[in-house]
Amino acid sequence: MSRYPHLFSEYKMGSLELLNRSVISPMTRTSAQPNGLANERMAQYYSRFARGGFSLIITEGTYPDLAHGQAYENQPGIATEEQADAWKPVIDAVHNEGGKIFLQIQHAGALVQYNRYTNYSIAPSAVKPKGEKLKDHGGSGEYSLPKEISKKEIDAVIESFANAALRAKNAGFDGVEVHGANGYLLDQFHTDYTNLREDEFGGTPENRVRLSTLVLKAIRNKVGNNFVIGIRVSQGKVNDFFHKWKGGEDEAKIIFENLATANPDYIHTTEFQADKPAFGDHGHTLASLAKKYGNVPVIANGQLGDPDRAEEMIGKKETDFVSVGTSALANPDWPHKVKDNQTLSKFDHRVFDPIAVIRNEETY
Repeated sequence: MSRYPHLFSEYKMGSLELLNRSVISPMTRTSAQPNGLANERMAQYYSRFARGGFSLIITEGTYPDLAHGQAYENQPGIATEEQADAWKPVIDAVHNEGGKIFLQIQHAGALVQYNRYTNYSIAPSAVKPKGEKLKDHGGSGEYSLPKEISKKEIDAVIESFANAALRAKNAGFDGVEVHGANGYLLDQFHTDYTNLREDEFGGTPENRVRLSTLVLKAIRNKVGNNFVIGIRVSQGKVNDFFHKWKGGEDEAKIIFENLATANPDYIHTTEFQADKPAFGDHGHTLASLAKKYGNVPVIANGQLGDPDRAEEMIGKKETDFVSVGTSALANPDWPHKVKDNQTLSKFDHRVFDPIAVIRNEETY
């Protein structure tokens, strides 16, 4: 009998039956063509995780429009039919290995390393992002001061997410994940110090999460009820790693309850350490707060490459799935190794030197 009965149990997410609880976390790999087209290298990269036993793969963040959405050079897009068609061999490669694959839809907002379509960024308010651009993803120097997004542009962003989700469904993806985490546009709305608006999208936590809720509802209206939709949520950001919501659990309750009104099929929480309290030294994890107040299946992310920690979180019903990132780069067959009690390889950060591109399998 497996040492990890919860990790290797089946579970239904929306209309999908998943064979186990192990998920590939979305990881930026900057390996698409310059025009945003997915390619054969990406098909090989994603399909090896399905071959390795992961029941679900969530892609890297993919931009939804040909305006302000792009965050990185050589980032894949889903803004056109040509870009959507380029994903089809990737999807087929994953399906041929028995896996399921979701597309993560990401709008950069102010956190732009590179954008081939425009020379300025947009954000909830004209607030310059903290820190400097990401060396791992080809950035250098300080972020630019963004332009405050207008109501008309907010409507366009909502529509771009919905259209991107429909393209993803038509291309053959099994679901989509809205990127509402890590400091990108939707998270910039969630965050008090980047959102200084005084309209219905700013001020209270209810207002700050409004855009994410509207995006989820618009996607559902486009794709129908039998297509899986999720959203990723975090406190920390790529440029402000240890940020916490000032309102603590009360704010978490508001955020997750409001997201739940849009009827997502899951919420994906990501923390530095997923199994640690979300606020202070005691109390609930962010994943368990999402389950408590969102009342939907939850994926937890954050140093859960240790299968004992993953099993414990699922067993305690703090989460339903665990998503694995760097541990999967080191062990593309992580589920098979864990199930067979094999030794896991340690992650070597040199795979991100000089930038976080997809490399050949023997690199890991």
